[in-house]
Amino acid sequence: MGNEEELLVQRISEICDSISKLPSLSPSEDVDNLFTELVHLCIPVIPIDVVKLSSEVQAMRSKLIKLCGEAEGLLESHYSDVLTSFDNPLDHLSLFPYYSNYLKLSHLEYSLLSRYVASPPARVAFVGSGPLPLSSVVLAARHMQEAELHNYDLDATANARARRLVQGDPGMAARMAFHTEDVLAVTHALRGYDVVFLAALVGIGHDDKIRVVDHLARHMAPGALLVARSAHGARAFLYPVVEPADLKGFEVLTVHHPADEVINSVIVARKPQGGHAAGATAVVRPCKYCEMMQGFHHFGHGTMMEEVALEELPS
Repeated sequence: MGNEEELLVQRISEICDSISKLPSLSPSEDVDNLFTELVHLCIPVIPIDVVKLSSEVQAMRSKLIKLCGEAEGLLESHYSDVLTSFDNPLDHLSLFPYYSNYLKLSHLEYSLLSRYVASPPARVAFVGSGPLPLSSVVLAARHMQEAELHNYDLDATANARARRLVQGDPGMAARMAFHTEDVLAVTHALRGYDVVFLAALVGIGHDDKIRVVDHLARHMAPGALLVARSAHGARAFLYPVVEPADLKGFEVLTVHHPADEVINSVIVARKPQGGHAAGATAVVRPCKYCEMMQGFHHFGHGTMMEEVALEELPS
């Protein structure tokens, strides 16, 4: 590990220690300042492989991801309550400080997804929707205007908050369902979705998230698509990593690592028709879309995207 990476890990460790000593992770000046610095540290594209870090650093990273998940949940709950003080909360989503990032991430995910669907998805599931389901709302309002979106979360309080957000818009409320269930207990219903989105912090840890992926591989309909959020490089200190090799039972179609302020990587994969994809051989090749984008700026932010597409080789 080079000097730049060592300094980065050292500072992230210091921030993790400071965060863990806070009396609360609810929104406050101290909480906001520490997490803002943490995110700014992790955004630059630094070639660091978190899997190869020491066991001590790995333990720190696991702890930090849990702290990030807790803080994110409290932040979303706070702003969900703020928004529901308005007659129509959906008219005021820009009050959430990271709303523009959700717009960009949802645009990115739908742009990637749209390459692999013959017609607009009719029924969509979002696993890990939380108290402020901005991804579902943005997808429903801007990209999937005819689709039903079914949101799954373990927390009944989070779902209650989410329902209140959409009640002021009858059209949106009619298309948004909220299920307080562990997706690992959902089987038959999963076969009814054209696309399943998997939130970045589902299960918090890598092993938990892979159990969810394996369950989806068993119970999603053949031909259905999975959109899984992951993290790459230093951003893996904020979110669990899902690698293409982890998506056993799926054909991985596209892997995208943003280079701008959109934190999450995106993987699009398909449940094979009439077969199991485990053990399928894949070749990494430059994506044609990426070749077209050479020389252009992604989303107008002056940064290029890094993306590969995988295709199954004939056996």
